[in-house]
Amino acid sequence: MKLLSITAGAAGMYCGSCLRDNALAAELLARGHEVTLLPLYTPLLTDEPNVSRPEVLFGGISVYLQQWSRLFSKLPRFVDRLLDSPRVIKAFADRTGSTNPKLLGALTVSMLEGADGVLRKEFDKLIEWTRGERPPDVVNLTNSMLIGLARPLASAFGKPVCCTLQGEDLFLEGLVEPYKSRALGLLREQVRHVDRFIAVSEFYARFMSGYLHIPADRISVVPLGINMSGFDRAGASADAPGTGGNTPATRPAFHVDRSTFTVGYLARVAPEKGLHLLADAYQRVRSRTPQAKVRLEAAGYLAPEHREYLADVRRSLERAGLGHEFQYRGTIDRAEKVAFLHTLDVLSLPATYDEPKGFALLEAMAVGVPVVQPRRGSFTEIVERTGGGLLVEPDAASLAEGIYKLWENPALREELGRKGFDNVRQHYTVQRSVDRLLGVYEDLHSQRRAPLTARAAS
Repeated sequence: MKLLSITAGAAGMYCGSCLRDNALAAELLARGHEVTLLPLYTPLLTDEPNVSRPEVLFGGISVYLQQWSRLFSKLPRFVDRLLDSPRVIKAFADRTGSTNPKLLGALTVSMLEGADGVLRKEFDKLIEWTRGERPPDVVNLTNSMLIGLARPLASAFGKPVCCTLQGEDLFLEGLVEPYKSRALGLLREQVRHVDRFIAVSEFYARFMSGYLHIPADRISVVPLGINMSGFDRAGASADAPGTGGNTPATRPAFHVDRSTFTVGYLARVAPEKGLHLLADAYQRVRSRTPQAKVRLEAAGYLAPEHREYLADVRRSLERAGLGHEFQYRGTIDRAEKVAFLHTLDVLSLPATYDEPKGFALLEAMAVGVPVVQPRRGSFTEIVERTGGGLLVEPDAASLAEGIYKLWENPALREELGRKGFDNVRQHYTVQRSVDRLLGVYEDLHSQRRAPLTARAAS
């Protein structure tokens, strides 16, 4: 099949959605399918070989400037080409700080308004781009915030359009009014322009059916899948230099001290991801294990606006006399991630919202590290399907009880780690995800529906 997949870049951040989109495209290419993975806003940053196209549509600098002042929509195309250069976008993306919620909301609404909004020039450039492309069999928009592209792409290619659902509600709920209500209304209005929605978990399919008013029979579930290459069983060596590649010489290998019980966190460092809850739970565990050797290790992207949040987490541990037991490792690449996971005895990501994905849980289980998770969102189905951890109530006391249970029972820790290691390979590989994805695409392709433009006009 010939497939066009359009995904939003996340600048200098390792983004779970980008990692998923790239991994699926790579596996499809390996199977002989013709895949175009096209980034919007910024180039993709991945921790595996990047298979996306080098050009960027809706370049982040151009979009920002046009939203700020309509004068920039009149710039000549040679200036656009300069601003949309991946090299220029990368140079500016790394220097940006926090985003004004008002501007973020306005940009979101403009993207959803499509050619009727202030970004009409960018939609015109998209149509110009399609004229040089052979029509794909299926178009996939990798998140619903790109749904404004559905109608123009369906009109240009006359082919079915899919849209992936993988966590957009958190973004929408974070917008300020009136942009939040306007964006949600536009999303619901444009559901009719999409042939099939693809949710990354059973939980999210149910939730988004109600949230965006999508008929349940128009949502297919394609669970997450990870590339297992390099994810060998933890505990095989005294030091874990990283098995997914070579650990850069500028950064030390992670040392594994088997006499220390290590609690880990691997996610963006942000309030909604719950590092503060894990720090609270850690203090509760330490009050019951004062003589034990225990550590709390964290890694993941830290945005400038969340540096004070991390400082608050650190101060709370220092007040409890535990500051020396905590270390933040920063953003880590694939090799460092595998090495980091090898140092852990348990991983916990106590998100404060109903997480639809849970990518890091799968990665921890892939090396045999058990997890302790709040019973909410996709965490429930992942842990129940794999048997690779414990589910607890979504509060610090329950989280502490789960972690303590694994600390005092090494045999249980080993059993859960083994189940996770085996069952994540049975249920959550990228190969299995692609099998399910192709089933959705082939079903759409075989139906040979009338072009969406005809349906939209009726």
